[in-house]
Amino acid sequence: MPTTITISPVTRIEGHAKITIQLDENGDVMDARFHVNEFRGFEKFTEGRLLWEMPGITSRICGICPASHLVTSAKAGDDILAVEIPETAEKLRRLLTLAQWLQSHALSFFHLSSPDFLLGFDSDPATRNIFGLIAADAEFAKRGVRLRKFGQEIIEMLGGRRIHTPWTVPGGVREPLDPAKKNHMLQWIPEAKETVLLALATLKKIHVKYAKDIPEFGNFRTLFVGLVSKDGGLEYYDGVLRIKDGNDNTIADQIDPKQYAEHFGEAVEPWSYLKFPYYKPFDYPRGMYRVGPLARVNICDYIETPLAEAERKIFKTLNGTVNVVNNSFYYHYARCIEMLFAVEKIEMLLNDPILLGNNVRSLASINRSEGVGCTEAPRGILFHHYHVNKDGVIQKANLLIATAQNNIAMNRTVRQIAAHFIDGKMGKITEGILNRVEAGIRCYDPCLSCSTHALGQMPLHIELIDAKGEILDEVRR
Repeated sequence: MPTTITISPVTRIEGHAKITIQLDENGDVMDARFHVNEFRGFEKFTEGRLLWEMPGITSRICGICPASHLVTSAKAGDDILAVEIPETAEKLRRLLTLAQWLQSHALSFFHLSSPDFLLGFDSDPATRNIFGLIAADAEFAKRGVRLRKFGQEIIEMLGGRRIHTPWTVPGGVREPLDPAKKNHMLQWIPEAKETVLLALATLKKIHVKYAKDIPEFGNFRTLFVGLVSKDGGLEYYDGVLRIKDGNDNTIADQIDPKQYAEHFGEAVEPWSYLKFPYYKPFDYPRGMYRVGPLARVNICDYIETPLAEAERKIFKTLNGTVNVVNNSFYYHYARCIEMLFAVEKIEMLLNDPILLGNNVRSLASINRSEGVGCTEAPRGILFHHYHVNKDGVIQKANLLIATAQNNIAMNRTVRQIAAHFIDGKMGKITEGILNRVEAGIRCYDPCLSCSTHALGQMPLHIELIDAKGEILDEVRR
């Protein structure tokens, strides 16, 4: 009988999950799985609610990226109303989306992943967290807190509160931007830019420090999916879908996001509540694809802001002559590039006089029975798909979440890391090895509350059991 190692819960991610690693009789890793133990309920309990309520309801899916659901839901509402929103409203929504990117990416890099990099994968787990980071480098930790605060303040100034703001609605936004608030946001730009550049410099030192570990952190070819502008630039609010493979070949391009269901399916497995989306023409599971920062920086032809574009060109050289980066560890690098882009683009938007316009909402009745909204959430492309009756009451909803779209790749990453670092014949699994397995999941910055929803907390209890059923090692956290 094979050996099973269980890591439960996976720490420093949003939500609850566990990892099981199965060893064969020779002590080699036979399989590894990322189990999501929470149950998703939002799609079902939105049935019977009014379309106008959906942005406010779906923003409650998550406390980390509520603005992404808010904007995406509102865009689905625009589609059902069959309206084009005012230009000022679109730019305000773009500003909100970038603020969401910035605060979420800052949380992921500075708070959740930096303790591994700066304190060490093998450091004491009791201090390998944000508090240990503060003790080791208070200024670095403080800068991360303040960068996230900048993103949160933009969200609050636009919508009235930092979490679950009710500001974006079908047809536009509720109210225009106060010029005094715009000026306050602009004052943040120099510090925010400096902090992101510090993060990039720190990350490049990390690449050198962990040069031997990095090649095993989810290094394999997949498809990459995301939005690009009509001319191929990095996009986050609108645009078309592009699909590339791990050799930089364009598999599909200029896909209307409203047609996503024709291209992507959702498989299920009995051991996880999180679905397994895949690219339909390649079938399941060969249609594995990745979304999020790594995908977006891989598939775009350029980034419109100068500092981020310069970093993108450096990023593209990481894999030698192949103009695509397949290693999941470099999600962190792509995330930092996107933070830099967000700061630069926020500055551009704030200096655009159209942002202070007063026409911010198009009013209309229900004109379609179906609508799709699509944006790039911090963790990847997000779809909201609604069916309504003539009164605008939701009959059916489907939410295709970024974390779910990375699910096949996350499982592949866990298996690769486990196979490289774990030797069951040793009879001992170190804390550092187990943390590396978890760190492979943290590359994707999964948001399990977005993709599944339940309460509960599980203690960490890991057992290493040999083929005879005897416990060789046991870890509790």
